[in-house]
Amino acid sequence: MELVIVATLLKIKGRIVFENEVKTNHFVYIEDGKIAAVGPLAEAEGKYRDADVFEIQESETVVPGFIDLHIHGAAGADTMDGTHEALGTIAGALPAEGTTAFLATTITQEHGNIEQALKNAASYCEADNGPGKAEVVGIHLEGPFINAKRAGAQPREYIIDPDIDLFKHWQSSAAGLIKLVTTAPELENGTKFIEYLAGTGVVASIGHTDAVYEEVEKAVKAGAKHVTHLYNGMRGMHHREPGTAGAALLFKELLVEMIVDGIHIAPEMVKLSVSAKGPEGMVLVTDSMRAKCLNAGVYDLGGQDVTVGDGRAVLADGTLAGSILKMNEAVRNAADFSGISLLDAVRMASVNPARQIGIFDTKGSIAPGKDADLVVLDAGMNVKATWCRGVLTHQKGN
Repeated sequence: MELVIVATLLKIKGRIVFENEVKTNHFVYIEDGKIAAVGPLAEAEGKYRDADVFEIQESETVVPGFIDLHIHGAAGADTMDGTHEALGTIAGALPAEGTTAFLATTITQEHGNIEQALKNAASYCEADNGPGKAEVVGIHLEGPFINAKRAGAQPREYIIDPDIDLFKHWQSSAAGLIKLVTTAPELENGTKFIEYLAGTGVVASIGHTDAVYEEVEKAVKAGAKHVTHLYNGMRGMHHREPGTAGAALLFKELLVEMIVDGIHIAPEMVKLSVSAKGPEGMVLVTDSMRAKCLNAGVYDLGGQDVTVGDGRAVLADGTLAGSILKMNEAVRNAADFSGISLLDAVRMASVNPARQIGIFDTKGSIAPGKDADLVVLDAGMNVKATWCRGVLTHQKGN
């Protein structure tokens, strides 16, 4: 059945979060999947008579859809499953947490499995990436060009040094959809690889790395712009050697990911990091795996058994293996842990990720001409409703 996109009018008595300010008593008019008009509520009176009307209450807030740059899976599916069904399952589950766009994230695996996941993502985006669900806006290649010493839950047997020719082949297989690559700059050819990525418009991210400060500095000079899950899978700070983590906080050129679930990073360290980087220097991610949205149990991640329970996902040896964090929870936690405003927390979940991967012209904020990716939150930061490219995709209770 063909999906029908209707005109929609949101009459917002509560708050609406724009890129740089929060206002009340506004409207948003959606037409053909885009935000057609925004303004004071009084200006909508007598207009848009053919639109479906949604009343947003004083206790509720409208925010731009969240963009998750690092997510492996959800609802029993994983990017590495390599099927359209898997990506569709993830895309269908994410609006319930306010995520309207994401980078399908791979994991270190046998090369053929990675290539299949990349080809599948490319064909999915061509055939099945329509409105009414979260949009796959690219691929995050996490591994295999990482340091085995900081592998975390990445299978060590498939880790290799950066290989530009192999990456070129994979980018071709992915039809150019690889937007972000996690790599360790201290490895052989690491800096050259980062230079190549930066030269082709791909975001080079420092992660799963044992780099010292000077090696991070070289990576930044080579064009690195991003840090994968700050503090996790990297050399930590020491008062005589800042390490990867210390360098990540110091270099303004680097946007840092944080998994703000209260497990991967202590709340106090979240507060310290926000103080050092500022909300403009951070992006919230989930790094979630297939168990998100499911019950406790044992699940697969990159061919490894992961036990999920008590809010944690761990390998048999206790190593954290991704998360089951939801983006609305990450936004709420970021505000609670660090004392920042909702405006700044939303900046970290919507504005910054859109800018980082070059899609801010269409996503990441509420403005005329942009995709109608909108989320209604209640006072507790629970998702009441989500529109994905103009389609009401999730509504609490439905």
